[in-house]
Amino acid sequence: MKPGFPVEADFDAQRQHFLRAAQAAGATVTSYAHPLKGPKGEALATEVAWLGDPAASRVLVAISGTHGVEGYYGSTCQTQWLHELAARTLPDDVAVLMVHLINPWGTAWVRRVNEDNVDLNRNYVDFGAELPVNARYEALHEIYACRDIDGPQRKQADALLASHVESLGWSGVQAIVGAGQYRHADGLFYGGQAPTWSNRTLHEIVQRFLKRARVAISFDLHTGAGAFGHPMLMAIAQSAYPALADAQHLYGPWLYTLLTHADAAISETGVVARATGYASQALLDALPDTHLMQLVIECGTYPEAPMHTALCDDHWLHLYGDPHDARGRAISRALFESFLPADANWRELVWLRTRQIWERALTALPGIAPNGAS
Repeated sequence: MKPGFPVEADFDAQRQHFLRAAQAAGATVTSYAHPLKGPKGEALATEVAWLGDPAASRVLVAISGTHGVEGYYGSTCQTQWLHELAARTLPDDVAVLMVHLINPWGTAWVRRVNEDNVDLNRNYVDFGAELPVNARYEALHEIYACRDIDGPQRKQADALLASHVESLGWSGVQAIVGAGQYRHADGLFYGGQAPTWSNRTLHEIVQRFLKRARVAISFDLHTGAGAFGHPMLMAIAQSAYPALADAQHLYGPWLYTLLTHADAAISETGVVARATGYASQALLDALPDTHLMQLVIECGTYPEAPMHTALCDDHWLHLYGDPHDARGRAISRALFESFLPADANWRELVWLRTRQIWERALTALPGIAPNGAS
C-alpha cells in the first residue's frame, strides 16, 4: 500500500496520523512537549513510539524531522511502516523505536532549521570546547544577510554569489556554506552557541530508551541532497566505528560511507562531508557500549541552484518578511516542494526504498552479535 504523503504542510495532521498508527500497532508512546507553538497556534511535540518487548536488547531506530521540513517525508514513512507492523510480530528480542519529528518547530513552520535558526545537524558539538571556525564563509555571509528579496541589494548579493559560483562551482560554494558556521546567528547553516531543545531532547530519548540496547541500527531520515528520486543510504561519522563493517556487509554497494573532516570534498552523494555536529555522530558518542550502526537515508530532490534559491528565500522570509502574507506563503510552499516533491513517482520511489532498507535491518537484527561477529 502506498503511503499518504501530504499535499501541503500540516504539522498537526502529521502528528495525529502518527499517533493513530502507533496506537493501532500497540506501541507505547511518550511525548516531549515543545515550549513554542506552530503557525496556527497548535501545540508542538516530539513523540516517541516503542513497539515490541520493553526489555528488547536489539532496537531499530528511525528519527524524522532533524531538518524540520524534511520531516514530512520521514513522518509519512514512519506512519506507513507502523501500519504494516501492526499486522506482524517482531522477531524475538527486537523492538522498533520511532522518534517522530525531533525538530517539531521546524516541521510546523516549514523550515529546515529550528526556532533559533539553528541547523540541528550542525548543533551536536562540544560547546564546552572551541567551536569550529569556517573562515571561508565570511566572504559569503552578506549574501544571506541581505535585506532585499528583490531590488538593488539583492542584485548585489546575486552578483556576489555568481562570482563565487563562477570561480568555485556550485559544489565549491556548497562545500563552504554547508560546512556550517558558529559566528552568525543570522546566517545559513548556523550551528548555534548551545545545545538546542531538539539536541537536549534527543539525548534524553537516547538515555531513556537506548542505553540498555546491546545492538542497534539507527536511521536519520532526510531529503534534499542528491539525484532526484534517489534515496541514498549513508554512514556518516568522524571516523570508522566498530559496527561500520557490519553495516557495509549488510547493505553492500547500497551504502555510502562518509568520514567527515575539515578538508573533505563534496562526496558523490551531494552531502557536505566537512560539516561537524551531525546527529549520527552524536548517537555514536552517546552509546559507546552499544553495537550501533548509525545510518542516514537521504532522498534527492532538485539541483543545487534552485535548492539554494529556495533556502535563501526562506531565510530572508524569517529574518525580514511575514510568513503569513501572500509572499511568505508562496515562499513556504516553494520550500515544501523543494524537500517533498509533489511528483507521484518520486514519492513512490522514496517510500519503496526506505521500506526496503528498514526491512533488511529488521531481518538482520536478530543475527548481529554485539561484538560484530554475525
